[in-house]
Amino acid sequence: MVSGTRLNMRAPAALLFVALAACTQFPALDDAVSPDVAGSDFPALVPLEPLLAGTAPIVGDPVATTENLEARIAALRARARALQQRPVVDAATRTRMQQRWN
Repeated sequence: MVSGTRLNMRAPAALLFVALAACTQFPALDDAVSPDVAGSDFPALVPLEPLLAGTAPIVGDPVATTENLEARIAALRARARALQQRPVVDAATRTRMQQRWN
């Protein structure tokens, strides 16, 4: 339950918020759509049932997709190995940091 003083404090804050929101200028949305898009047809709607059932046709070659993903995985693993083998802080920065703390 909200006490009377809390309610009395919230009402002016809510009124101020509504008043400030009413002063907002909205952008002109009529000119936001280019003429070529405004004259085009709506996209075709797709039935929802096949999408929910997971029976939508596979687009693209699954073998090529697998090969691309495996190549990306290998490249990321190689990059991770290279990053793990080098120091996080170079020698000059490490020396400067140690001199600061001594």
